[in-house]
Amino acid sequence: MNFPPYITQEKLQPFIRQAFLEDVGDGDHSTLASVPYDAIQEAELKVKDNGIIAGIELAKIIFDTFDPSLKIEQYINDGDKVQFGDVAFKVKGSSQSILTCERLALNCMQRMSGIATYAHEMMELVSGTNAKILDTRKTTPNFRMIEKWAVKIGGAENHRFGLYDMVMLKDNHVDFCGNITKAVAQTKDYLSKHHLHLKIEVETRNMDEVKEALDANVDFIMLDNFDLETMKEAVQYINGRIKTEASGGITKESVRAIAETGVDFISSGAIIHSAPNFDLSLKAVKA
Repeated sequence: MNFPPYITQEKLQPFIRQAFLEDVGDGDHSTLASVPYDAIQEAELKVKDNGIIAGIELAKIIFDTFDPSLKIEQYINDGDKVQFGDVAFKVKGSSQSILTCERLALNCMQRMSGIATYAHEMMELVSGTNAKILDTRKTTPNFRMIEKWAVKIGGAENHRFGLYDMVMLKDNHVDFCGNITKAVAQTKDYLSKHHLHLKIEVETRNMDEVKEALDANVDFIMLDNFDLETMKEAVQYINGRIKTEASGGITKESVRAIAETGVDFISSGAIIHSAPNFDLSLKAVKA
């Protein structure tokens, strides 16, 4: 599988180990007390929902990190459409290891599959338009790379990962600074002095700010909470000179009409923070 650039073993391992520390503590005493040390078992990951599966590759890494002797037999891949009754994979090996890994693997997969399914549905809703769906920084602290990974699996796109890889001058930046022209000028000076090559996006709230942002020669203009008519006017005024992004309370009900205004991107925090968990379970295979 092709992993996004922010998914590396160097980043995954601390996350996985911290998650195990949080869950296992000084021992999985339920398992240690009831299951023999040398017991070998097989369990299968059962799909109990309909949508897009995500997190299989992560689950494999979780099992391998805890117990490299566990064997995975995989039947479907991340990004595949699944339905109730499908089996994603089987894991075979130490019964104790399978039980201790179960909740961490399920928690990650349920969250990721819910996000991937939501992202896929949003992409389908704008199919045939110019627009691409973006995620936002409205993520769970210390779980962002996993949530953004799920967005990609679902077919949508990642916006900036954090505060460091792109400049976004939002309303508060502009208001604290004074105006868009001044904020952009100071930003370009800062980037030059620090030898940083970052794209600049400016959030706008009305047509006057759109015109000011266009004159400031930025890379992206965000149209924040614009009504449809004003958004169309802004897109026509910009006329392809700068990439446009619609933002603000985007829902499944509104996204198609917004896409049809001609914007290049539509950012949606909801594809992460409002995605329902996907129903999955890991069950022992009975002989």
